[in-house]
Amino acid sequence: MRNQKQIVFDSRYPSVADLREKARTRIPKFAFDYLDGACNEEVNLKKNTEEIRKVELQPRYLDAFEGASMATELFGKTYSAPFGVAPVGLQGLMWPNAAEILAKAAFESNVPFVLSTVTTSSIERIAELTEGNAWFQLYHPAEQEVRDDLIRRAQAAECPVLVLLCDTPTFGFRPKEIKNGLSMPPKMSMRNILQILGKPKWALETLKHGQPNFEVLRPYMPKNLNLKQLGQFMDQTFSKRMDMDKIAAIRDIWKGKLVLKGVATEADAEKAVALGLDGIIVSNHGGRQLDAGESTIRPLTRIAQNYGNQITVMMDSGIRSGPDIARTLASGAKFTFMGRSFMYGVAALGTSGGEHTISLVKTQLKQVMEQIGCTQVSDFPSFKKP
Repeated sequence: MRNQKQIVFDSRYPSVADLREKARTRIPKFAFDYLDGACNEEVNLKKNTEEIRKVELQPRYLDAFEGASMATELFGKTYSAPFGVAPVGLQGLMWPNAAEILAKAAFESNVPFVLSTVTTSSIERIAELTEGNAWFQLYHPAEQEVRDDLIRRAQAAECPVLVLLCDTPTFGFRPKEIKNGLSMPPKMSMRNILQILGKPKWALETLKHGQPNFEVLRPYMPKNLNLKQLGQFMDQTFSKRMDMDKIAAIRDIWKGKLVLKGVATEADAEKAVALGLDGIIVSNHGGRQLDAGESTIRPLTRIAQNYGNQITVMMDSGIRSGPDIARTLASGAKFTFMGRSFMYGVAALGTSGGEHTISLVKTQLKQVMEQIGCTQVSDFPSFKKP
């Protein structure tokens, strides 16, 4: 295992809630709303975290205990902790160069980073920063030629894991994004311009790094698109609804590990097993797609119980802290991912935000393990209160 960089912890921000509040004050409101918000009435956004936190662990204070290790083996690689950085779209909108900041921090901390198809740094640049260790999340393109080229690029970049997204058959109805002009097609209002002027640090960093763009998709985009044309391009580029035939076709050509993200039912988990996939990520897209659905922890528990011995079961959506990771692992997940938590960190602290947030979450998780007497990550389910 490579030597890990010693991370300096910023004691001014000892929780993700502190980072979130700092981020809110540093970036324009339209960018914060995009990061922080969800669809419709945001019921599932709140429910995700609330229901994770109903899970209780039981400490064993008198058992023999020689220390805790967070090291976790996943798909043939040992990571330093059982969590990674989830894919997030338009990361450079929330903080300039955010994707690269987080990819570098994840690599140096030996946790996985997942690059989204619709984020603001290219596959090739992230591969360079992570020495070919980044995962890639694929939004399924409508055209086979684009699909095959994206997969070819991911293979050339030596991405060890390809993540297929299945929970975006339609764009989520997100009132905050519509009001702020960040729906498709996007528009820039005078109100947004005034918000930018009120956040000079964000504006200067954006000027330094350039206007955020869909860098992964740049090779397929016509030049000089206006905002309306960009919206049309995005709508035409993705076929949206995933199905078994599309997944099977990718399974045939992708040589690495293949994971399905967005699984929310036992029925879809069973299909993933039948397709021979290597893993699933139980997720509801951070509450951004179906407000009337279940929180993630509920289907996770059932799916892990029924299919955990047949496929690697992971989870994202609603996890905000080390204790949340512990609760999720105790409920049957083998690994976890967080998106907003790490983006709050970068928006709050810039280039040091990724390192700080990873260090914070590791510290929190290890404290839980030491408190309950959990020696290794795989032991967590035995500490869950019946």
